Amino acid sequence: MTTPVLPSWNEGPARTAILDFVQRVTTPGPDYLPVLDRIAAFDNDGTLWVEVPLPPQFDFVFQTWRAEITSDPSLADIQPYKALLDDDPAFLRGVAAQDPAVIQSILDAFARSWTGCTPSEFDAKVHAWLASARQPSLGRPYRDLVYQPMLELFDLLRANGFRVFVCSGGGRDFMRVFAEETWGIYKENVIGSAAEYTYVDGALIRGVGIQGPINLGPRKPETIFAQAGRMPAFAGGNSDGDIEMLTVAAFALLIDHDDADREFAYREERSLSAAEQCGWTVVSMKDDWNTVFALGEAVA
Repeated sequence: MTTPVLPSWNEGPARTAILDFVQRVTTPGPDYLPVLDRIAAFDNDGTLWVEVPLPPQFDFVFQTWRAEITSDPSLADIQPYKALLDDDPAFLRGVAAQDPAVIQSILDAFARSWTGCTPSEFDAKVHAWLASARQPSLGRPYRDLVYQPMLELFDLLRANGFRVFVCSGGGRDFMRVFAEETWGIYKENVIGSAAEYTYVDGALIRGVGIQGPINLGPRKPETIFAQAGRMPAFAGGNSDGDIEMLTVAAFALLIDHDDADREFAYREERSLSAAEQCGWTVVSMKDDWNTVFALGEAVA
């Protein structure tokens, strides 16, 4: 029996464009792509799993910071703890815009929370969070809310000789905890905002800072090249922070969140405008996917 290709994708322009591209670059001819150059890179939040009302890593971080505020109430008067308690949307917009003061306050809090951890200690904290956390709107574990069509796309690409990378603005070490089990992607193929580590007395110890800027915008193609030595031939994203990564790819896929019944409806106007101008393939979650979540449907 032949295994169906992209079974969670409806027949339509997006599915056709994906299959046509894969066939062209794997068939001898003018568009043929050597196996070594078959690199695919995907954003995480909003591209591989839900990001509304907040990316899941913020849930992990905020739980940690709430516990720290309980232990030390003086933190409530400084950022980012104050923004957390005040539910301040302007602060979160500052994160997306990489406002220097906002980013510095977050890095300071990260340092307060995890400096001195070994990788295994940090992994244990993320595992504990994953075991208990629920997405607030859908009431389900976050790993239940991975997009099945994207997992099928990963399978298709791997079957055709692509190496698949995840390239996110989120924490590299956070994503690596579940990358292999959830996406089938090796830890070394996960690219993200990365903490500094120092070797001390036989162990790696997490440091105060991060390696370079937050991994958004132009930072994404830079870190893909640093990790893979090549630009992506195929790239997938969903937000304005993915524009540069999509721009450098031969084939760009943009996920449009337009399904308020099965997930959420919101728009990233700048990236949708770029898709129209550049001829990227836009995926309508509502029209192009007959299944959304890997472990069954939820209702937003």
